[in-house]
Amino acid sequence: MVPMTPTHPPRPAHPLRLRAFRLLFTGRLLSLLGDGVVPAALVIAVTRVTGDVSALALVLGCATVPRLLLLPLGGVVADRFDARRVALTTDLVRCVAQLLVGAELLGLLGGDPVLLHIAAAEAVGGAASAFAMPTQSPLVAGTVAASADGEARRRANALMGMASSATRLCGPGLAAALIWAAGPGLAFMLDAASFAVSAALLTAIRVARVPLPRASVLTDLKEGWREVRSRDWYWTSLVAHATWNGAAAVLTTLGPAVVIARLGGEGVWFWVLEAGAIGLVLGSLPAARLRPRRPVLIANLGLATYALPLTLLAVAAPAPLLIAAYGLAMAALGFLSPVWETVVQQQVPPQALARVTSYDWLLSLAAMPFGYALAPPAAAAWGSAAPLGVCAALVAIACLATAAVPGVRTVGSSVPAGSQPGASAPTAAPTAAPTGKPGNPGPQAT
Repeated sequence: MVPMTPTHPPRPAHPLRLRAFRLLFTGRLLSLLGDGVVPAALVIAVTRVTGDVSALALVLGCATVPRLLLLPLGGVVADRFDARRVALTTDLVRCVAQLLVGAELLGLLGGDPVLLHIAAAEAVGGAASAFAMPTQSPLVAGTVAASADGEARRRANALMGMASSATRLCGPGLAAALIWAAGPGLAFMLDAASFAVSAALLTAIRVARVPLPRASVLTDLKEGWREVRSRDWYWTSLVAHATWNGAAAVLTTLGPAVVIARLGGEGVWFWVLEAGAIGLVLGSLPAARLRPRRPVLIANLGLATYALPLTLLAVAAPAPLLIAAYGLAMAALGFLSPVWETVVQQQVPPQALARVTSYDWLLSLAAMPFGYALAPPAAAAWGSAAPLGVCAALVAIACLATAAVPGVRTVGSSVPAGSQPGASAPTAAPTAAPTGKPGNPGPQAT
């Protein structure tokens, strides 16, 4: 009798071999590169137009406030309608907004640039981004089929993470070259072009989706929040991630002054930022292949390393130690992002994915303005060491404390029933907190 050879399920194709994901990834890469040059260009543009720091704060506020206010609604829209169409529409809106800013700065609309026009265009772009941000996870889940071990989506999310990290690394340099060559207006034109190309690529793909039953917007919002709070690993991790983001804002606000005054000057701060950008890239590389048994626990413990650069800044430790610690902390962030995205795509029902992600974005982004606002008065009252040290303690406690949560410790990598893309009927919301993995943008690099 001939022995039977055991068979194994076929290895899923690499995501870049899938046409739909390849087009999605290309468009995302180009739009990220365009976005990477805008922050520096916006600072230079507003400074040249007004010479007033408060004017820059006004423009940034116009871009940020609509995004925060509309994020939950953006999640509802992305779940209720085709995520591809929502992303395509928002790409076109942001293309027009950045095109108007670029034309204003280049003098193509006649006369000198007007701050009110720039602020209005950024407000429109910020509102559009509130609807665009929740679409990324559904787009990945809808173009890359789930596998038993989550390998295909893990690779896809790792590619997205590497693209984001690489553009953060290259964006400032490209922005400097564009501003030097033709002024900040050209940077906004490039960003507009990247959104136009991304929209064109989105027209060529189809994304699997699960239809959402008709209900009121308020009902949809409540159901999305129920998906969040029914998972202990999810909402407790969000608390840790929000703490991380608030601390990152404090470091970004107070760090340059400490480094410039006590650790060697502006050049040292540049190397701190470069180490962080390189760490993001290096951290995202192993996320495509490593399969930790407790992904959320490992990711949150890794985030606790952000307490190291905060502590070193508080005590004004030697610059090489600070640079190495910041690079390590950002590598942990680079690893977290794709792991976290993969988990949520596996564990959250696809018809609720955008709403769950929108709440994550909301908590992650809302924590940062508090850090920006509280850091300067705290430093003025007690010195920079006090707020930096407090933030280091809060980050360590919040991230390490998640290890005490049962769901965080037991989270697995199995794909729950009904989470395959293209399922014909929606999955009922869970009545108890399942053991699963989160799907959230998590902490944001600054």
